Amino acid sequence: MALLTLGPMVQPFPSRAAENLVFVSGAFRRSIAVSDLEYLAETGKARGLLADVLALTKQDPATVAKLLKESISLPVTLVSRLLNTRIGEALLKRVGAILSPLYASNESIPALRSAVILGLVQGNGSLSALSFFKAYPTTELEVSIPALLSLMTKASSISDLVRFFSESPLDGLKGSDTPDSAPKSSGS
Repeated sequence: MALLTLGPMVQPFPSRAAENLVFVSGAFRRSIAVSDLEYLAETGKARGLLADVLALTKQDPATVAKLLKESISLPVTLVSRLLNTRIGEALLKRVGAILSPLYASNESIPALRSAVILGLVQGNGSLSALSFFKAYPTTELEVSIPALLSLMTKASSISDLVRFFSESPLDGLKGSDTPDSAPKSSGS
């Protein structure tokens, strides 16, 4: 009976979701509505600023629509545990340099962790770009253009991209195992 009284107070899903992707470079800011991305994914047709960006970059709207709907299946519990390890934190920090709440870049790690886990829960163990945006806990998701371009130049191929995200976070952890920061034995 006590669980029934708690039911209305507990919300398993975020009350907010990303409404806009805000591409930022210095003082430059341009927003693309997530609803325009959803429209593209559903119809294969771009509208608004998104249509202009795709035309300018010579991207096929049908290909982008397919990418937006592409999903990956992952076990929620395992992902949750991984994202709460030092390696997971390092990975989130890397992604957080590119994606963060607008005007709150210091909150990128918890926001990303939340979006991934909630997106997986809402998608029954499957996550797509759109489900990630729908689970993102703020209405404005900043995309850092310089950080994104830096990643793109470092990751000229898929194998480079995988290597960047799998090996680079470990580099930061290796530096923390210096003799000065190693845990002291309590038995001496």
